[in-house]
Amino acid sequence: MHKDDKIRYYPIHTVTGVNSKETLATSNNLRVCIKVILVISAIAMALILCYHRPYDIPTQHPPKQSQRDDDQNNINLSQDHCQAELVESVPQNLTYPAKAIHLNSTYQAWMKLIKSAQHTIDIASFYWTLQGSDTSFHDNSANEGQSIFHQLLNAGTKRNISIRIVQNEPSKRMKDVDTQELMNKHAAQVRSINFTRLLRAGILHTKFMLVDNRHFLVGSANFDWRALTQIHEVGIMMSNCKTLATDLQKIFQIYWKLSEPNSVIPSSWSPNYDTKINVNHPLNVRLNKDNYQVYLSSSPPQFCPHGRTTDIDSILATIKSAKKSVSIAVMDYSPTTLYAHPNKYWPVIDDALRDAMFNRGVNVKVMGSYWNHTRSNMIRFLKSLASIDGTSKGSMQVKLYRVPVYTEDQRKIPFARVNHNKYMVTDSVAYIGTSNWSGDYFINTGGVGVIIKPQSDHSKKSIRDQLQDVFDRDWSSEHAVDIFKFKSDFV
Repeated sequence: MHKDDKIRYYPIHTVTGVNSKETLATSNNLRVCIKVILVISAIAMALILCYHRPYDIPTQHPPKQSQRDDDQNNINLSQDHCQAELVESVPQNLTYPAKAIHLNSTYQAWMKLIKSAQHTIDIASFYWTLQGSDTSFHDNSANEGQSIFHQLLNAGTKRNISIRIVQNEPSKRMKDVDTQELMNKHAAQVRSINFTRLLRAGILHTKFMLVDNRHFLVGSANFDWRALTQIHEVGIMMSNCKTLATDLQKIFQIYWKLSEPNSVIPSSWSPNYDTKINVNHPLNVRLNKDNYQVYLSSSPPQFCPHGRTTDIDSILATIKSAKKSVSIAVMDYSPTTLYAHPNKYWPVIDDALRDAMFNRGVNVKVMGSYWNHTRSNMIRFLKSLASIDGTSKGSMQVKLYRVPVYTEDQRKIPFARVNHNKYMVTDSVAYIGTSNWSGDYFINTGGVGVIIKPQSDHSKKSIRDQLQDVFDRDWSSEHAVDIFKFKSDFV
């Protein structure tokens, strides 16, 4: 009983014709009875609590994540023996030194996944223009995109592969002619998700391909021919990873569900979408014959059922865990929203980076992208971030990466020649995502992240090491220029 929950004893008034001593005795007996009843009740309650089992009381919803995550003995262990490799798209004519790291291409990875499919291919995408239907001219560098499209068409029409595609709602600018053709030829089921209807803002910005619930690729590349030959992209392909692939399937199923006509975001997601794999309980898995911890994150928060770590929380946790270094490559960086009306200040990531550098002495490097569509405010915000360098034992360095244009044909290609990456690597963790780093992408936009942490000394370079090599290669390139030395087109 709580100390404030006292029983009040009211005086028993003398009644005409009743002896006062008898009344007092009765009062005392009543007090004794009440005390005995309270003691018996307390003992009974203690016995109930002692022998009660959790499943004796039915619950409509599982415990909150914070309650589950207090159980440090809950270890996610996978029996899978996965293979993982980083992949990238290198813009046409862009070359690297012979000793620099070279990865397999996004084109090779997509082709491998499609050809390996035995039953299913599930794709989450922003938009589709693999065949170059969005331009009035044909460029030979579109051939790889056309090849991917025809491989999908063949899989769906001749190999009896079940293909499902969720895309952002088409628009006048992004008509998604490719997916319309796949539907018309009965090669794929295609659904479109309308974020404006569901959340009043936002888009599906996710980019992943999931095959047979065993293999998948997540990265920055859209299903656009330019993403294979004219834009710098980075992703990760994981093979024979049934546990992680099944977890990614849950994210796809949420997109698939919300792309139904008249769908609504539920106040509480069905337990079917729940996950036990998250930032507090990552999956322990053998990856490339070494031990890793891996989990997937998702945005926006409204799309995250019980147990799913949000994309922004995974980014903040990765930054917070860094002890020595944080290296970031991202196209857009802004401590604000970019598409709200009006835009709002959103310094969540910016504050985390400043805290890491100033309070913990971490060496932070941020490599943004400069191209025809760079916002002038991004440069101002990045200069503000870089200006705190030298104020503590840590460091804050910022560069802008500009993909050069080598030919007139390249110059006339719209929305090309850009460093489109969305990844981060620290001294202990690799993060590969699909979102740009401004508030909108974590508030009302669909995105996915893959977070990987090596668990032992590796006989060969880990995925984290390789991603650091990719960053260092581009950071030291002549195309990456210090933010204070960069000559932009802005006045």
